[in-house]
Amino acid sequence: MTTKSVVQTTNAPGAAGPYSQAIIANGFVFTAGQVGLIPETKQLVEGGVQAQTRQALENLKAVLTAAGTNLDHAVKTTVFLMDMNDFAAMNEVYATFFPHNPPARSTVQVAKLPLGAAVEIEIVAAL
Repeated sequence: MTTKSVVQTTNAPGAAGPYSQAIIANGFVFTAGQVGLIPETKQLVEGGVQAQTRQALENLKAVLTAAGTNLDHAVKTTVFLMDMNDFAAMNEVYATFFPHNPPARSTVQVAKLPLGAAVEIEIVAAL
């Protein structure tokens, strides 16, 4: 049976429901999706999709750090966009977080995201 452990940090927004910020299992970290919430205020960062992308990835960096890994070990990301017309703007910021050997990625448009966010991102990373 696979063992799993819960990852929790105050350096990223906490779970807003019955889920964990991340789970470690079989040498990988599986994060929950993060939107552009500022951890201290629990409010969406102002500035649109680029600011929200930056904050979501900063939140994910904090979760991965708490798990004992980092963005360099990301193997797969999923990006959820409210509007696919924001793809280029999101991608511009996203690329700065993964300048070399970026992870595999899927990007999809969704009908709605929590708190009216423009973007949500989740990551699978190796330990």
